[in-house]
Formats: sequence, structure tokens, C-alpha cells
Amino acid sequence: ASLVELVNHLAIASIVGAVLLRYLYEQHRERQRELAESQARLQALQARIRPHFLFNSMNTIASLTRVDPGLAEQVVEDLSDLFRATLSDAGEMSDLGRELELARGYLRIEGQRLGQRLRVRWDIDGLPVETRLPALLLQPLLENAVYHGIEPATEGGEISISGRCRAGVISLAVRNSLPAGPGRAARPGNQMAQQNVRERLDAAFGERAGMVVGRVDGRYQVRVHFPRETS
Repeated sequence: ASLVELVNHLAIASIVGAVLLRYLYEQHRERQRELAESQARLQALQARIRPHFLFNSMNTIASLTRVDPGLAEQVVEDLSDLFRATLSDAGEMSDLGRELELARGYLRIEGQRLGQRLRVRWDIDGLPVETRLPALLLQPLLENAVYHGIEPATEGGEISISGRCRAGVISLAVRNSLPAGPGRAARPGNQMAQQNVRERLDAAFGERAGMVVGRVDGRYQVRVHFPRETS
């Protein structure tokens, strides 16, 4: 009887073990599927640069080639840097120095198109440029600021980029003026770029990073924070 019981126990244990292994296998497959979908979504978000920006940039380059070939070459280089960043692996981290340079390049391109209508103010002295962060984190927020705050305003406006590092946390803020007067309402639909940034911050840092959006002193502000990491 004891031998029969032992065989029964072993059979039951084998069945339970097989079921458990199958469950763990299915959980693993589901997790891999979720990771693949998340990676694909992040890649698509990272690759998103508004078509109108590309068309406007090409028109700017075409105009400059006739009057200032050297400046046209600079715009081409800035545009190439941006698109090179969009083609990088969505899971690959950049650093703050690189992201600030891409941001400057983007604003140089828009500055050639908008002229005196676009005014930019930087307040980022002392930031640790070696800090790791997702690639193209600032550019979508700046593109948003231009599209919703500067372009609709006849007189143009100002974008300010500020940053601080305190207690091991980097805080970056992009603030833009808003169109004023009748018929000068900001364009609707700025959530895509913000969702882009939120998802990539969450993928990289989890609860240690975040984003706050709101009005500050009559201007629109997006503030992001993330931990200072160098490896």
C-alpha cells in the first residue's frame, strides 16, 4: 500500500510540477510579449517628429543655400543629428550633455525659420552633463513649445529651458509664452509629446522619475525630474 501511495504521490507531484512549469512558461512568454510591445511603442514614440517640422526645415535649407551656404550646412548638420537620434535603439540611454546639444540644434533650426519671433533663454549652468537619460527627451517638449506657444503668436514669444540638480535628482523645466489676444488660442492636442516623455521616463527610471505640467506666471511649463545616474 505504501508503494502505491508513493507512486500516487509522485504522479500527483509530477502533474502539479508540469502545470506549474507550464504556468511559468506562459507567464514568461506573456512578459516577453509585453516587453516587445512596449519596446515597439517606445521606438515609435521616439521616432515621432512632426512632418511639418521636416518640411519647414527643408524649406529653410533651400532658402539658405541661395544666400548663406555655410548656415545651410549648419542646419543640415543639426537636422541630421536629430534624425540620427530618432533612429537609435529606443532602449539605449543618452546623456544630458548630448540631449542639451540636440535641443540647441533643434532650436537653431527653428530660429532660422522664425527669426526674431523665437526668443530662447537658457538657465542650465552647473548641470552634470554626464547624467544618463532617455534619448530625445527634451526635443519633443521644445517642439511642443514652438508649435503651441510660438508659431500661433503673431509677435512670437519666448522659450526658457532651466535645470537644477539637488540631492541626486535632476530637474528640467521647459516653459513657453502663450499666444495673446482674440483668436490667438494655443493649438489643441499637445498630449502626444507629453505621453512620449512620460512613458520613456517610466521605462528608464520607474517611480524615481516624473513629469508635472501646468501654468506658471502666465506661461506653460513642463517640468521633468529623474535621478542622477552616470552608468
